[in-house]
Amino acid sequence: MITLYHCDGARSFRPLWMLEELGLAYELKMLPFPPRVLAKDYLAINPLGTIPFLIDGETRMTESSGICHYLGIKHGPTPLMVGPEEKDYGTFLNWMYFSDATLTFPQTLVLRYGQLEPDERRSPQVAGDYAKWFLGRLRAVEAATRTAEFLSAGRFTAADIVIGYALRLAETIGLSKDFGPNVAGYWARLQQRDGYLRARTAEQRAGVEQGITPRVRP
Repeated sequence: MITLYHCDGARSFRPLWMLEELGLAYELKMLPFPPRVLAKDYLAINPLGTIPFLIDGETRMTESSGICHYLGIKHGPTPLMVGPEEKDYGTFLNWMYFSDATLTFPQTLVLRYGQLEPDERRSPQVAGDYAKWFLGRLRAVEAATRTAEFLSAGRFTAADIVIGYALRLAETIGLSKDFGPNVAGYWARLQQRDGYLRARTAEQRAGVEQGITPRVRP
């Protein structure tokens, strides 16, 4: 049984969505945010205290986009992955890495210095600068979705899952109002997928069952 440790609305939503798209059986363990502070026992499982944390047999993983890649290869074959024999293989891999390193990173700083830090440590300048950074990098998604429904290989893939989470987080922290028309339409399409809706339901249900109050965090 695959086990995924998850905080509501966090980047661990990427592997949760991937699990639902693959139709795999899994156990979802909800944690309060930040788990390294509010769930000290978790440090015995993941010394980093971060989420996600995936357990699959002997495998242990902490990187959200990497987990999606792993699940697609390990539990495939699946059209969610783009193989090296396909012309969009490089494009697919680029989106997989772009999703967290380029898009989610600045969002976490917007959230931290705009909302999470105590008032005396908040910095509107830092939050504003990194919001502009995120929106500037989002131009790549705006361009890619100008004439295509999805990001690579002419179909929905794991690249859309990992980029889609960055759009979900942008909506949460108030940046979606600045989406271009192509990104806005793309995000609307992603939210209509059955796999996305099942992941949202699983997240909400597990939170209620495990007594974890929803708190959206990076």
